[in-house]
Amino acid sequence: MAEASLTPDRRIAVASAPQGARHAFAALLGLDQRLGDIVRAARDPMIGQMRLTWWHEALGRLDSAPAPAEPLLRDLATHVVAGGIPGAMLAGLVEGWEVLLDEVTEQEPLGVYARGRGGLLFDLGTRLLRSTAEPYVAAAGQAWALADLANGSADGRVVQAARGAVAGLSCQAFAHRWPAPIRPLGILAKLAIAGGEPGNALAKSMAIARFRLIGR
Repeated sequence: MAEASLTPDRRIAVASAPQGARHAFAALLGLDQRLGDIVRAARDPMIGQMRLTWWHEALGRLDSAPAPAEPLLRDLATHVVAGGIPGAMLAGLVEGWEVLLDEVTEQEPLGVYARGRGGLLFDLGTRLLRSTAEPYVAAAGQAWALADLANGSADGRVVQAARGAVAGLSCQAFAHRWPAPIRPLGILAKLAIAGGEPGNALAKSMAIARFRLIGR
């Protein structure tokens, strides 16, 4: 997926990444965006499951066969799999998104979704950005996934349940100074969390800029 096709928050995160990691980071975020588009468009859960299964299998095959004529799969093969992240690990993101094909208003399925989507994506992003995984990064990934879900949902029960879990995870995630290489992930999380909070847009932008500079 071309960087220009990413959502604004993803483009901001990619622009914050080191130049040499941007193509891979954009492809990873593009995969998450594509899977989200599939789930949101799935009026029939069975159809959505079929499409997600296709992606799960296609990602797994990147470990043993050339990418098919699908631009995003080719980008992933060239920039992500060739960089040392197996397609089978990328396929795990599909499993996180699959949870949303059913109703998610309870903490248990929300936790499975948050870990399977956000926790895994932030782990993979840490690898792409050539840094060391830390527990607070996983917490940030989960907070990001839940905040993003709440920001895009019209179901009040989902919004309430997702946002209820974000605050605690956010405290875990940002009680530490983040090293520079992985700050793009922190920026992604902060943008999603700020999107569901009241407050002045300028103040939020300044907080993001501060985090980008000093990691807190």
